[in-house]
Amino acid sequence: MNGEGKVYLERNGAIGEIVLNRPAKHNALTPDMYRDIERVCAELVEDDNLKIGIVRGAGDRAFCAGSDIKGLESYEDFWAWRNRYDYIPPLLAVRKPLIAATKGWALGGGLEIALACDLRVASRSTVFSAPEVALGWNGAGGAAQHLVRLCGYGRAMQILLTGERFTAENAHGWGMVETLVDEGAELEVARQLASRIAQHSSVATQAVKSAVRNAVDTTVAQGLRYDNELMSLCFAKAERDKIQSG
Repeated sequence: MNGEGKVYLERNGAIGEIVLNRPAKHNALTPDMYRDIERVCAELVEDDNLKIGIVRGAGDRAFCAGSDIKGLESYEDFWAWRNRYDYIPPLLAVRKPLIAATKGWALGGGLEIALACDLRVASRSTVFSAPEVALGWNGAGGAAQHLVRLCGYGRAMQILLTGERFTAENAHGWGMVETLVDEGAELEVARQLASRIAQHSSVATQAVKSAVRNAVDTTVAQGLRYDNELMSLCFAKAERDKIQSG
């Protein structure tokens, strides 16, 4: 296991667990951890033995409290910030399904990481917020993009314009969290869900993820054509496997 302040990949059968490992600081992210996220996302994608990923925070108190404000002070000016290295694109680029297992604080960048995943299992202890507006800026890690799609325009505006904290029960009722569990059960439930999904072929699960992500940004007619091509790919892979096994 890597030392505190790192992000590492823990292999659990067919499940790769991306662990945000800075528990003394509520797993708040540093610029070095941004690059760790890219590295472990690449490991998850490239390891054919891993069929699905879980993102979780180390320790008992937090999923991720967002970016460490002191780390933000390391950027010389707005141009350096504009061209910064970001941690959300590597998560979005993972072709395999991703599940966020949240507990405690999931603030700012922590909320954005959870939203970048495909499914969210949240402990009732989870407290979410997008506090950037109170600091004088907006979040740049996809909260606006994902919240409006998951929760609708009005709810997304409420969350982002007030910056107020909201509970896991709120998030579940608003459609942002798919599975709500008792405190301390989030990881086990996420692992059970991941194990069920991992029973299916990687081609099928990745095709489903690609189809749903595509559906968000395209017309129904275009989406249907894309779905058909993906299904043909799945058939071709199954046929090749049948020939090779014969």
